Amino acid sequence: MADMVRVHVTADLPIRATAMPFADRVEVRLGQAFPAVLLVDQGALSGLLAAIHHGKEQLEAAQSAGGGR
Repeated sequence: MADMVRVHVTADLPIRATAMPFADRVEVRLGQAFPAVLLVDQGALSGLLAAIHHGKEQLEAAQSAGGGR
C-alpha cells in the first residue's frame, strides 16, 4: 500500500469543516500547523458520511461481540 496516503485521526486531532459554497464543496482540515485537507464535493458528502457511519457500526458490532480492544 505504498501508493496510499494515510492520516491517523485521533480523538485529540483538531478537525474543522468549512462550507465552500462558491465551489459547491466542503473543506475538512485535519490538524493545525500543517493540516491535511480533504475537499469533498457536495454530491459525494452523503457517500462519505455513509461510509464513515458504516465503519462505525462495524467497530461497535465487533466491540459488543468481544472483538477489538
